[in-house]
Amino acid sequence: MAEPRPGLALRFQRRFLAARPLRSLPWPELEQSLRTAPDSALLEDILHKTILHPLCVKYPPSAKYRRCFLTELIKKLESTAAEPLDELYEALADVLKEEEQSTHCYKNYLLPSGDWVSLCESTALISGGTTGLLTWEAALHLAQWALQNPSLFRGRTILELGSGIGFTGIAICKTCQPRTFIFSDCHPLVLRQLGENIQLNGFTPEPDVSWSIQTESQGQEVEGESCQNPKVIVAELDWGSVTEKQLLGLRAEVVIAADVVYDPEIIVALIGMLQKLSTCRADRTAPEVFIASTIRNPDTYQLFQAELDKAGIRWQVIPAHSSCNFLYDVQPDVTILQLFI
Repeated sequence: MAEPRPGLALRFQRRFLAARPLRSLPWPELEQSLRTAPDSALLEDILHKTILHPLCVKYPPSAKYRRCFLTELIKKLESTAAEPLDELYEALADVLKEEEQSTHCYKNYLLPSGDWVSLCESTALISGGTTGLLTWEAALHLAQWALQNPSLFRGRTILELGSGIGFTGIAICKTCQPRTFIFSDCHPLVLRQLGENIQLNGFTPEPDVSWSIQTESQGQEVEGESCQNPKVIVAELDWGSVTEKQLLGLRAEVVIAADVVYDPEIIVALIGMLQKLSTCRADRTAPEVFIASTIRNPDTYQLFQAELDKAGIRWQVIPAHSSCNFLYDVQPDVTILQLFI
């Protein structure tokens, strides 16, 4: 029997593999479809696109998440007159045998190109004294905006500040063809997880390259150079102590950041570094700068704008699309600013 609602299993797949909250999955549509046509084939399709999908087998969400998902699917099946589906019960039995790995899990995000970004991230909001071990909403919005504006990144050197575990940068590397992408952060645990996620997605950070002393020739664009496989660098970058000479070595043409404006002290350090960036290019051309922020505390965000004004850094709001394809369930208040440093 044909699926009553085309694409329903795929909507389950995208949300499930990204480990979005279970409440955000299209359960009401599934219930309606099963009422209309009580056939276990639809549930079998959902099972194969989620729990039994090769990505889930290789990079699974947490055991608790999968257990709750399967339990809910079984409830939906048992509430109908559909034939029992042995595969569902077998899948739940397999998950129940697993030892719960409570500290880390995987999330997989589908890109418009059909490729995936797979990430290992912490299951805790704060882990190891940092919030950088999970993906924040502004990173998802910034990635979607970047994917809609690939020409801004194609063939250029991109510096990402506060890369966290790497979603935005990996998505850009997979779809926008930058020449060089420099991931940066300052926390050792974050840098380690970032490096692992970059390799998980098929990229190899440059070995034994001291990012802080790159020569001019290393940073110059080569005419006709292929950007299918961008050069990837992971840099330990402390905004408070980085020097203009070190920033000069990066030769960034575009600078991006997501969810880095959340504390007054960090704002001061960020703006100080942006001022150094304004003159760090060998040709004295300032890079283009884009910062995405989830506005959780309006006072903090207004402080950021006020500090930008005080530093003489002009800014404008980039019009954003009304929704983010990577979020599915909630659409937080995210703003992207372009800064003119």
